[in-house]
Amino acid sequence: MSEPLNAADEQMLTRAVELAEAFVGFTSPNPAVGAVCARAGRILGEGCHRKAGTPHAEVNALASCTEDPAGATLYVTLEPCSTTGRTPPCCDLIRERRIGRVVIGCLDPNPRHAGRAVALLETAGIEVTVAEGAMAERCRELIAPFAKAITRGLPFLRLKLALTLDGFLADASGTSRWITGPEARAWVQTLRARVDAIMVGSGTVRADHPSLQPHLTSTVSTSEPVRKWRVLVDRCRAIDESDIDDRTWVATRDLGYDGKDLEAMLRALCTKGVNDVLCEGGGRLGAALLEAGLVDELDVFYAPKVLGDPAAVRGFPIMPRPLAKAMAFEPFESRTLGQDCLLRFRPQASVALTATE
Repeated sequence: MSEPLNAADEQMLTRAVELAEAFVGFTSPNPAVGAVCARAGRILGEGCHRKAGTPHAEVNALASCTEDPAGATLYVTLEPCSTTGRTPPCCDLIRERRIGRVVIGCLDPNPRHAGRAVALLETAGIEVTVAEGAMAERCRELIAPFAKAITRGLPFLRLKLALTLDGFLADASGTSRWITGPEARAWVQTLRARVDAIMVGSGTVRADHPSLQPHLTSTVSTSEPVRKWRVLVDRCRAIDESDIDDRTWVATRDLGYDGKDLEAMLRALCTKGVNDVLCEGGGRLGAALLEAGLVDELDVFYAPKVLGDPAAVRGFPIMPRPLAKAMAFEPFESRTLGQDCLLRFRPQASVALTATE
């Protein structure tokens, strides 16, 4: 049942979230999940899911216990699995190890499975608590890409733009290196590591020949260089073979893109196990995704620079609209990185702005 958590529960579930966070971007098509087994405020074991096809967080947490976990409390960020997939159901293991109580951060977003584990565990005599409020929201945000893929068959799409104060992403010659400073660019490398694929349009490929790979030698989750899928969205411009490697999907060739239906292209990407996509431009591709209502998160860097040139490349070349029908977003984070300002937004449920004068 959903109920407020006490201070000890909050502490342990927060630790489970931290464990899961370390592997965001490495578990698709599965979600990142963390688990902690504790008794009387003392951690007996902890673990997380590291890669699809490998043991789940609950399995790793219970395997690491320093003593018999019978009667202990298991904290897990996502409702335990109750069906057999590539691994056995975690509910069976929880019953076998005679766990006394399970605290769940959020229910499974799959409508076919949501609440099923809760019912199974309670039937087995195990007390179950489902978090609510801020902690539940934090756990839901952790699996937002997985939830969208499961419920809508689409990946979670983040659009990143780096703009001057007057809204340009490149000067009149197309030069964009560098609008933002090193601190902002370092943050983008971290974001790249947390997604499954990085997407750009063919114009960006032809102009910059970007690697799109996170410039990180390693992360908490791996000591190996991090490599992500690259998605090159072409339409009428051919992409040079030198820009294609074994981690590249060309939209028309590999995703059935017809040059118009971006949603169908993203659905094809989702069938390949990609839950989380970062689009880094260019402006036309970003605008098309916004117009199609496919953007789930907008990350905009503003650099303290002004070009003042109407011939420069605009960051939002969307179709003009009156104020009453403007695209509307809700800010959820802002921070300063070096001299640049990062503003992060989510689309409002309704894109219409209402005058309140």
